[in-house]
Amino acid sequence: SDHIGITVPDLEEAVEFFTQIVGCEFVFDGGTYGDDAQFMSQSLNVHPDSTLRYCFLRCANGSNFEIFEYNSPDQQSRIPKNSDVGGHHIALYVDDIEGAVRYLQENDIKILGNVNYVDIGPASGAKWVYFLSPWGLQLELVSYPDGKAYERSADLVLWHPKFPER
Repeated sequence: SDHIGITVPDLEEAVEFFTQIVGCEFVFDGGTYGDDAQFMSQSLNVHPDSTLRYCFLRCANGSNFEIFEYNSPDQQSRIPKNSDVGGHHIALYVDDIEGAVRYLQENDIKILGNVNYVDIGPASGAKWVYFLSPWGLQLELVSYPDGKAYERSADLVLWHPKFPER
């Protein structure tokens, strides 16, 4: 994949969160758009009177993030739950999930529940926990430094940021 696009309520807040807390690097400011109503509605599938600002971030060995801040007359501000159509989360791999949780807590980031340990099934060997950005975007920490159970007999394994050549 090339990048993941995320719409946020405040571009500066999102850049600060992703660079200062998550550890992404700021790559470039894409500028402001919105003076072409036809482009906005036909190419971006948004209200013709919308405006946007955007930038790109690089997140280590994972995906690039394209961060948008829109201003639109018909904009909805409710963030979908995981169970809603269009619900989503971004998973970030870490080797030390307990240490990563402590780091997030020290930075006043809301953790949802406790670290979950998977000990049965194909994902056995994984640990995970959800957390929220300051504006409510759901993210996940995931860890499986010794692999997942399914990998021992699989012909095809999921992409992993530590082993991108697999």
